[in-house]
Amino acid sequence: MNYPLLLLYIATISLLIATPGPVVALVISDASRFGFRHAFRTVLGTNLASLLLIGSAALVITGLLSVNDLWLGWISLLGCVFIGWIALRALLGELRSSVEAAGEAGPVARRQYPALNGFMVGISNPKDIVFFIAFFPQFIGITQAPGVSLAVLTGVWVLFDLLILVAYITAMKSGFFQRRRRLISLLSASFLLLIALVGFVYSLKEINMLGV
Repeated sequence: MNYPLLLLYIATISLLIATPGPVVALVISDASRFGFRHAFRTVLGTNLASLLLIGSAALVITGLLSVNDLWLGWISLLGCVFIGWIALRALLGELRSSVEAAGEAGPVARRQYPALNGFMVGISNPKDIVFFIAFFPQFIGITQAPGVSLAVLTGVWVLFDLLILVAYITAMKSGFFQRRRRLISLLSASFLLLIALVGFVYSLKEINMLGV
């Protein structure tokens, strides 16, 4: 195995995964609002989505699957709508809890299916498949067998995706973040909404460019 290339791959994906995006924003929002267990189930959903996207990219690389740009565009558009809906729910939930805190505190409403929400946010940009198609071949030389290399690259990505997102959740348990829980929740939900709006406009433009 080419260990220097593997270490470069690990460093690259660690930076990519840790960079704030819709998944990180959702995980931070859930961790700040509902705690570790709820957010961890969200992470399991996003991790499954990553595995599915990477698996699809591997099928394309090996020639077993073809990618339809128009199909990806429409799914991206619907994914942005879903992300926006989750962000609005989080914002309204925080505003409602603020009103209750000013009067008589009431129970915090929880989303019933955090793993499903995590999966839907993670899978909402299927064009990540195209990213992996372009990204994985740069590291395919970690072993002599392309199939083994793809399996290793996939396994390492899923593992570090899980570890980094759990690190975000764990950080939210510290006193510093707990004292700013509501502010962090509002900021992460607002960021999630901004991502949804930008992604919606971008996907809509791409669909129009394809003649639809």
